[in-house]
Amino acid sequence: MRRSHLVLVAATTFTIIYLRAAERPAHAQQTPPILIESLAGRDSFQQYCAPCHGTSGRGDGPVASALRARPADLTTLARQSGGAFPGDRVRDFVTGTGRALAAHGTTEMPIWGQMFRAFESDARVKERIVNLVAYIESFQLPSTGLDDTGSRLFRTYCASCHGATGRGDGPMAMQLRRMPPDLTQFTSRNGGVFPSEQVYRIVDGREVMSHGDREMPIWGDAFRMVSGGPGAGVVKARIDAIVRYLAGIQERGV
Repeated sequence: MRRSHLVLVAATTFTIIYLRAAERPAHAQQTPPILIESLAGRDSFQQYCAPCHGTSGRGDGPVASALRARPADLTTLARQSGGAFPGDRVRDFVTGTGRALAAHGTTEMPIWGQMFRAFESDARVKERIVNLVAYIESFQLPSTGLDDTGSRLFRTYCASCHGATGRGDGPMAMQLRRMPPDLTQFTSRNGGVFPSEQVYRIVDGREVMSHGDREMPIWGDAFRMVSGGPGAGVVKARIDAIVRYLAGIQERGV
């Protein structure tokens, strides 16, 4: 694709960013910065990715209709990769490292890595991109594939008590004072809606009463201690992956 077209797409994206800033009250208006101060993945996504990919990542942003190729639905990346979120590939694509033209249709997506480095330090760029990739992983649609991150984490940390299928019949179940709950029934017990926020709190250890006498490890704390203590974004991505897996194994009444 011609460089001029790439510049045009990038300019269009930044125009959207500018117009969003212009919607603020007059007394608060000022020339918007090219890069936002926040390094949070959600904030970077909403600022730089949502104009094309949409706020939910489904490829329906306000700029999407102006592009020759519809932006990818980013919520299905794990499903399209055998259940495993292709984190390295997403990171390389965002930074532009080894990006093949065919990987993104006409390559209308700006090479954000280069643009970020033009305005901030390499350390901030690295953190920004790590957090952005973790955020994209957090909104993947439920997948129960063997290679899915949530599947692997469930088998490693949960299956010994809850069983390989989540029904509470793991090899350790009989040694506990209370039988582990059947994790496939969250949706049916909640009026047909999977209570993702509540399940997240249970896994993270912030909803003790939901787990009876608290025989389940507090995985939020356990994950924070693994490998020298990963960042909050990594811990959240792990718990999000487990929650997505549990959403995928729910039994729903006919």
